[in-house]
Amino acid sequence: MKKILKGFALSVSMLTTLPFFKMHDFFKGINGYAVMFFPLVGLILGFTLFGIHSLLEPFVASTHLNIIIFALLVLFTGALHLDGFADTIDGLYVKKEKALEVMSDPHIGAMGMIITAVFLILKASTFMLLESFYLLPFILLLSRFNAVLAIYFFPYIGGGMAKLAKDEFSKTQLIFAALFTILLAILLSWKLVLISLLTLVIVSKFFVKRYGGLSGDIYGFTIEVSELILLNIVVFGLI
Repeated sequence: MKKILKGFALSVSMLTTLPFFKMHDFFKGINGYAVMFFPLVGLILGFTLFGIHSLLEPFVASTHLNIIIFALLVLFTGALHLDGFADTIDGLYVKKEKALEVMSDPHIGAMGMIITAVFLILKASTFMLLESFYLLPFILLLSRFNAVLAIYFFPYIGGGMAKLAKDEFSKTQLIFAALFTILLAILLSWKLVLISLLTLVIVSKFFVKRYGGLSGDIYGFTIEVSELILLNIVVFGLI
């Protein structure tokens, strides 16, 4: 039980800047549990934003409020996944033999910056038009579940915490995360679940073909792309 609780605390600390359960030590045996809780952390983050939106809705113009929620999403995640998105884009604009070296560089390249800016504009636009804010927690749940599936099912390249997570993440922990996610999400919209899984397969297959596996940055890329696609599915009324 102690490892499970530490895993949850580590998951919250890794994926959010929320001032709770702060923990930054990757003790052996808790990293798999941290991955298991990724979808739950996404759900908590989503309900936090939904709660803020509900409280402010009577007092703030809808478009401005939606952009505030978008900004809070970036702040509450510490732009962690956006950083992975930008690094992954940088890697696509060099030869694949040099991509991992470029992706590990702490400085963002020109193309990484430009494409990330365009991506943020598109994402902000979807938030401006989003009306069904009650779906946001489930979008954040599914996008982080995609990272869980990517960690378990696809080969990993690189080191760091993501390597520890890959090594320690077990089938039992995957089943727990899957049951939790699917039972919640499919009751709401099975179409969102299918589109989310399709996004994961396309993104992961592309990078496995290009690099032979995924990295921590690509996990962040996967989360961000999943969020944008699911948000657009909702905005276009396709569910």
